[in-house]
Amino acid sequence: MKVSCPRMLALVARLNPFKTADAKRLAVLFGVVYFAQGMWYLPNQSITIVLKERGLTAGQVADFFLIAMIPWLVKPAYGLLSDFVPLFGRRRQSYFLLACSLAAAAGLMLAGGDAIALGAIRMLDVFGVGRFTVIAGVGLFTAMALGLAFTDVLTDAMMVENGRPRGLTGAFQSVQWACITVASVLVGVLGGYLAEMRSLRVAFFLAACFPLISLIMGVFFVRETPTRADKAAFGETWLAIRATLGAREIWLVAGFIFFFWFSPSFGPAFLYYQTDTLKFSQQFIGHLAAIGALSAVVGAVVYAPLSRRVPLKRIMNLSIGFGVAGTLAYLLYRGTTSAVIITVSFGSISMIMQLAFLDLAAKACPRHVEATFFALLMSVFNLGVQLSENVGARLYDVVGYDPLVFIGAAMTAMTWFLVPLVRIDRIEAKARDEATAHAAAEAS
Repeated sequence: MKVSCPRMLALVARLNPFKTADAKRLAVLFGVVYFAQGMWYLPNQSITIVLKERGLTAGQVADFFLIAMIPWLVKPAYGLLSDFVPLFGRRRQSYFLLACSLAAAAGLMLAGGDAIALGAIRMLDVFGVGRFTVIAGVGLFTAMALGLAFTDVLTDAMMVENGRPRGLTGAFQSVQWACITVASVLVGVLGGYLAEMRSLRVAFFLAACFPLISLIMGVFFVRETPTRADKAAFGETWLAIRATLGAREIWLVAGFIFFFWFSPSFGPAFLYYQTDTLKFSQQFIGHLAAIGALSAVVGAVVYAPLSRRVPLKRIMNLSIGFGVAGTLAYLLYRGTTSAVIITVSFGSISMIMQLAFLDLAAKACPRHVEATFFALLMSVFNLGVQLSENVGARLYDVVGYDPLVFIGAAMTAMTWFLVPLVRIDRIEAKARDEATAHAAAEAS
């Protein structure tokens, strides 16, 4: 049956959750900032193959990236600073501009230096744990991560502050992760080519350009009422923090997020498997990453209307089931054809899984301290993901590929036992009541 163009446009308009100019402005801002964050990963494949060729194991390469991820693991500190201490009369915008400038400056300094020196690290073994003597290049790479991590906290704070009263946290996060995933398409295609050429300088230069774009967006798109630090506001914020830290709910959500994402995954070990066992070229590996990212964009687009029509608890249960099945599917990852099929199939599912957990985190955040507690939950998420890759890489070195897949699937399945403890329905109902109250207040 042929569908007319006006009817199709009407359907799209009905499904579009961003009805007001203000919501559209915020969606554009969040999308551009997340795209810039996604481009930070452009040098990763080149770094990994350079370190591999210097003789480092998968576990040692995972340690390298763990250092660069440290700024993403202390995000609550940025949230506390933004919530408690306004800078030049702004809690969000001033810090946002400063963080974008730091990320861009560090990236440009890396591009102008001897980027290959990033591989010149010496591994020491102390009590069985890898320890780095790290050169200035790694420090700059971590400084770039600091700027982007701080920007991420501020963006997420604005997303929660503006999205939850409008019932748009899921929709805003769909835009954010669709854009970061579109960036991943470029990272896959371009990153594979740059890894093939070992062109780290170019990778760093391109990655540094996008925080500059975020800087411009911060000047024109961030709108914030001027504020100043005062004792009453400080006391209100501190009481909100103490009340939340003493509540059971936020810790259950944090534990739930960590346990699911800690399930041992491949991380850098997967490139070793693709390169050494399957003999894939770096460019083909990059193309696979791009295909997976395109599939993930579909998942992000689907989640926006899905989050407003299907209970979050049902999405969460289905996500765990698909996570188990998707992990086990990697047992069939044996050549180019199976690689493409699995990458396409799992890309959308993995994005829906991720957005469901981020939506839960946004809905669980208390008012007045959105930056602090969403940053806390995202640090838990980032820690789970990074430790998952680190532990997975070490397991790969010890037990190999197939046992790692079984271990990851088993750990993911165990998350089902935690679902009843989290009371997802109650968290969602509380967020829904807040959105209803906000809509009534705006109508009156």
